[in-house]
Formats: sequence, C-alpha cells, structure tokens
Amino acid sequence: MRQPRFYDPQPLTVKQTVQLGDDVTQHIRVLRLKVKGTITLFNGQGGEYSATLIDVQKRNCTVHIDDFHETDNESPLHLHLGQVISRGERMEFVIQKAVELGVNEITPLISERCGVKINLERMAKKQQQWQKIAIAACEQSGRNSVPTIHATEQLTAWCSAPTDAVKLTLHPRAKYSINTLPDNITNISLLIGPEGGLSEQEITLTETLNFTETLLGPRILRTETAALTAITALQCRFGDLA
Repeated sequence: MRQPRFYDPQPLTVKQTVQLGDDVTQHIRVLRLKVKGTITLFNGQGGEYSATLIDVQKRNCTVHIDDFHETDNESPLHLHLGQVISRGERMEFVIQKAVELGVNEITPLISERCGVKINLERMAKKQQQWQKIAIAACEQSGRNSVPTIHATEQLTAWCSAPTDAVKLTLHPRAKYSINTLPDNITNISLLIGPEGGLSEQEITLTETLNFTETLLGPRILRTETAALTAITALQCRFGDLA
C-alpha cells in the first residue's frame, strides 16, 4: 500500500526532525495517522522524502526525515495552459486533471464570451483555492514539482505576452492536427476558449500573434473536454504518455 503523500514547502533534510505545516497537520488528523506511521513528503524542490511520525497533536505534527528519493515524474514537455474560466466546478476539474496529466503552468483567462462574473477580490481567493487543488493533484499523482496557478488575466494580454513556446489553439477547421505538428517540440502554450468559443476578434488576434490552429477531431468538445483531450494528445506526442 502506498504511503500517504503530502506537500510541505519548507526545506527538508535527511535525519532532520521537523514540525509540519498547518495544512499537512490537518490532513494527517483527517486520515487519523498515528505515531510511528510513515508518510512521504515533497517540497517542490525535486525528489521526495520518507518520514516517520514521532508526535501527532491537534494543532501540530512532528516527523523524522528518514530518507530521500531522487524521483522525477515530470514530462519532458513544458506545457502552459491558458484556460478561459468556466462556470461552477468545471474550472476546478480542469485544473485537477491537467495537473495529473503533467501541465506545468495554468493561467485562468477572461474572454469576451467567458460567461463568469469577474470580481478581483473573488479571483484572488479563487487563485489560492485553485493552487491548493493543484497541490492535492500532485500529492495524489506522484508529482514532486507543483505547477503554478497564475493570477487571472485578460485573454488578449496572455496571448500577447512574449514567449519562446509554440502557441496552439483549437479550431474545428484547422489545417494541422497534433500528429502533423513539427517534431521535437518541448515547450507549448495551449489556449482553450470558453463554452461559446472565441469571438471573431479573438480568433483574428491569435492568428496575428502566430498561434497555430490545431484540430482534435470532427466533433465539437466542451471546454473542459477539449482541454484535457488536447493535453493528453500533446503528452502522447511530445511528452511521457505512452
């Protein structure tokens, strides 16, 4: 049975005794883990640590760091997802599954047809919530590097930002499919529009900014389905999915 995995951003060193952060302590309490139980820790700096619980209290837990494992589960493909914000729990679902599939960065976007009322204070809280979802997805999937959930941006600003990445967007009448893209791509920015699609003005903007329109197949997919299908296909072609 696999040991419970937890993310704690503090420095970790073998043979060290450390007090865990509040979030990890809460998770340990929820799981009812006991003294002498073993867990796995990672801090986002690469690799993971085996640790033994030596004290479990209501508000704090202490562990002894037993060993370090140089485990690297990161894809050779660096993938930045620009996802127009969707309603309800769909955005959380996309973030969770995108992280499991190996995405490195996610930027929530606002577009003309976004369909979500935007409040800056609310978006700041959402960003924190989305980052916690990304961390939980890393804990579950075995990733030791935590993807960054960036602050919400306007679609036009994100598309216009300078980057060395190959820029892709989906279109049902595109000339290229993922299988016909050039070989040896290692860095991709993937734009996924809202449920109602990008506006004509936004499509023109992406063309002007050298986004490559890419075809997934003959069917029109929901925004969350399109994002995860495209990520999976890109990881199969350029990443580490077989």
